[in-house]
Amino acid sequence: MKISAAELEVLSVLWEQPGIAASDVHEALANDKDWTSRTVKTLLSRLVEKGAVSTQEDGRRYLYIPAIDEESYKAKAAGQFIDRVFSGRAAPLVAYLADSRGLTSQDIEDLEKLLGDLKK
Repeated sequence: MKISAAELEVLSVLWEQPGIAASDVHEALANDKDWTSRTVKTLLSRLVEKGAVSTQEDGRRYLYIPAIDEESYKAKAAGQFIDRVFSGRAAPLVAYLADSRGLTSQDIEDLEKLLGDLKK
């Protein structure tokens, strides 16, 4: 399932606040995005069509609930990215990130811990 960057913004709101109305999604995005209510409704419609979001009737409005798990989506999307850009290898990705963005001491500590856990 391919989810656009804009759709992912909407889905992120629903992961944080499942079961809210389109107007609530619009309000949650208002500070970061200059989207109209209509734009948000269109993005929600696309997510429903793709099966990423489900709806529940609540009187005259619909409540939107994520139909896909955030962690599962991120794992799959990250895997696809690594497969496509780094030939399925994580080491070149980490090397690229270290080179282009630099690693903080906290990043290095976290990576060392992760590698230690993986070696066990």
